[in-house]
Amino acid sequence: MLDVAVQAEGDWSSDSDWEALAARAARAAIERTAYAGWVDAPATIEIAVRMTGDDEVQVLNRQYRDKDKPTNVLSFPMVQPDLLDTVTQNSDDGEVLLGDIVLAHGVCAAEAAERGISVADHATHLIVHGCLHLLGYDHLGDAEAEAMEAIERSALAQLGLHDPYPVEED
Repeated sequence: MLDVAVQAEGDWSSDSDWEALAARAARAAIERTAYAGWVDAPATIEIAVRMTGDDEVQVLNRQYRDKDKPTNVLSFPMVQPDLLDTVTQNSDDGEVLLGDIVLAHGVCAAEAAERGISVADHATHLIVHGCLHLLGYDHLGDAEAEAMEAIERSALAQLGLHDPYPVEED
């Protein structure tokens, strides 16, 4: 079972159901990976999503990544990638904290405006992206990036959303 908890504060408007949005995004992301069985497993897979301001994200980015600027999304996995395959079997209480995802409102809103999409749609993409990082996916090399982007495209298509990585011809 998947349990996504959201804490939205500051400029994140209350007109969106962030809890439902985050749960749909996380489910769509996980269902497209080798961990799809977790979604309906007896163990509870927990993900915390914090929606906050650029200042807080800048502090976290500086502290954990040595980058002194805000970024759109940060992911903090709580499970080592080599333990993911057996994590639901080794949980003492049937609960696994997969990790935390943090979104910066200002960066997210600016990127959404630049792309001509809603903040909610862009936040959905960032939560999908963040979930994949919690599962050990990365985009440091070209092959890794292509694999991760393919999962993101598939998840967002299933949610009826835009392709975040359109191919642009020269």
